[in-house]
Amino acid sequence: MSRTTPLERVRNIGIMAHIDAGKTTTTERILFYTGKTHRMGEVDEGAAVMDWMEQEKERGITITSAATTCYWREHRINLIDTPGHVDFTAEVERSLRVLDGAIAIFCGVGGVEPQSETVWRQADRYRIPRIAYVNKMDRVGADFEDAIEMIRDKLGARAYAIQMPVVQGDLFSGIIDLVTMKSRSYDEDTLGATYRDAETPESLLPEALRRREILLEALSDYDDTLLEKFINDAAVRPQEINAALRRATIDAKIVPVLCGSSYRNQGVQKLLDAVIDFLPSPLEVPPVEGLDPDDEERQVRKTSDVEPFSALAFKIATDPYVGKLTYLRIYSGTVRAGQTVLNTATSRKERLSRLLLMHSNKRQDIREAYAGDIVAVVGLKHVATGNTLCDLERPIILERMSFPEPVISVAIEPKTKADLDKLTLSLEKLAGEDPTFKVTMNEETGQTIISGMGELHLEVLVERLLREFKVAANVGRPQVTYRESITTSAVAEGRFIRQSGGRGHYGVVTLEVSPLEAGEGFAFENRIVGGAIPKEFIRAVERGVREAMGNGVLAGYRMVDLKAALLDGAYHEVDSSELGFKIAGSLALQEAIRKAKPVLLEPVMELEVIVPEEYLGEIINDLNTRRAQIQGISRRVEAQVVDARVPLSEMFGYATSLRSLSQGRATFTMEFSHYEPVPEKVSEGIVTKVRGY
Repeated sequence: MSRTTPLERVRNIGIMAHIDAGKTTTTERILFYTGKTHRMGEVDEGAAVMDWMEQEKERGITITSAATTCYWREHRINLIDTPGHVDFTAEVERSLRVLDGAIAIFCGVGGVEPQSETVWRQADRYRIPRIAYVNKMDRVGADFEDAIEMIRDKLGARAYAIQMPVVQGDLFSGIIDLVTMKSRSYDEDTLGATYRDAETPESLLPEALRRREILLEALSDYDDTLLEKFINDAAVRPQEINAALRRATIDAKIVPVLCGSSYRNQGVQKLLDAVIDFLPSPLEVPPVEGLDPDDEERQVRKTSDVEPFSALAFKIATDPYVGKLTYLRIYSGTVRAGQTVLNTATSRKERLSRLLLMHSNKRQDIREAYAGDIVAVVGLKHVATGNTLCDLERPIILERMSFPEPVISVAIEPKTKADLDKLTLSLEKLAGEDPTFKVTMNEETGQTIISGMGELHLEVLVERLLREFKVAANVGRPQVTYRESITTSAVAEGRFIRQSGGRGHYGVVTLEVSPLEAGEGFAFENRIVGGAIPKEFIRAVERGVREAMGNGVLAGYRMVDLKAALLDGAYHEVDSSELGFKIAGSLALQEAIRKAKPVLLEPVMELEVIVPEEYLGEIINDLNTRRAQIQGISRRVEAQVVDARVPLSEMFGYATSLRSLSQGRATFTMEFSHYEPVPEKVSEGIVTKVRGY
């Protein structure tokens, strides 16, 4: 079986945006107009094809990224619809890691909202070419120009309109294409499937020409032919504009901006055209790079069916019918169902029992997959998110993905003894699916602790335990995941000597600890000159230090942002052992931390509250009682926007308080920003509570 769609006609794209900007609604229209579905599923009715989980249907939000494949203008589009809620940011991260281009959707009223910035920065990190789509142009207060200015100011993007909205009175009624200078209106009776193209109305022509000139001026920086024509005021053909736009978009120099109203079925076909015209095929992105697992030499895999097979496992999911599903982006080579490949993360061979083409939660068996494809695989037992699968004879390790640490925890226990084993197995499966979900055991209390990115994240996971895995469990109140660090340098010695006549354990270690910049984590340095400690024991000291980092001296929280330097030590020719030096390293670190003025760190959240002006005073007063730092207040269409930083520990139950203070008219979004020291009085209370006295 050979490839049915040439690589140059393949597009791997994702849809990303702030919550409620219209990602899933836009995706539903894309599926309808491309003929993938025969009716439009509405998010509000719980009928969206891509929101297939029960929790997604009930809440009207996207929780897990869903993949599908559709066709437009003889091009194959592999599409991933990603969540907008900050608690599920890992879903966006791992999707963007394997995509070649993205559609960033913005609300015509809200413009650039907090999660818009987060996903945009994620796309920046992977240098993903983007097109912007300003949605909801039919809403009162929608402002296309204002949205573009926000994209430029807040995101630092060179955003240029390639369309302009046609507004009659306050009614959004169509689009003017600034490349072809044609206007388009949509037929409501056919749900926008049929439309009419016409010349630009005389009344709007001057404004359309002005905006077109701005676009041409921007593009002339990237195309000498356009520059010459622009300077000489010569006519420019639409094909020349599209060619220059494509080059500038793929180079991530320009972001073309389109407009529309997906809910009103206006503008989506033009958006599909822009995906084909401006976003890259797998051949137009740089070849993937990795390392040889044996000698760590740099390896390059070109996007070609004849190259050795390489793929990245970017998502794990549990399917009730086929078991564990592993989503792969194939970067090079071809692979067949039943083939055995190498997992370079574990050095295990894995057999691909079945290859599946996914349409949300529906599956279609395929016999072969090729470079540039996004597929799901059944049969991989020991593969985790971020693992590389490759040819047995030509191994490669592709760059792994990094995910944020959880910031909130709850204790969970089974309701009955029969649920105990099921709970352990189910939590294991959920942790395998979601890299931001952690399961730990509190050694002192024996409790199972689950940690995630926010209250909604944990709430959804607990619901899944009950519904999908049929596990009944009791869940405690949410707890903040604190961290500990140090504020100054200190030196301490650790001794572990056990001599009892026979072979014992002997290790003496002198360590210096010093603080690192926030977010730098941990560093270990060996400064010993000479043979105070034999080289074979240095690694044991480091292991002991790393293990001791897991329990701080104040309240037992994990230590972060410190450097441990090994200065000196002593060994015994007979009794010294790895265990002796490991324990000595651990003791030295704990003693040095006690001397280095340890502090408790708490997660601080970026908060945005959109509130009607009459309630602004009460909202500000309430935030002040929560130790919030107000960063600024700005105006947005009949509302005030409050930007603040606030400790997570003060924000439990905030949704209820905000509803009460604003009679249900205010909304908020919140995402993790950074860790910072807890005020001394608050810290004392936390430490006292944790220690139980």
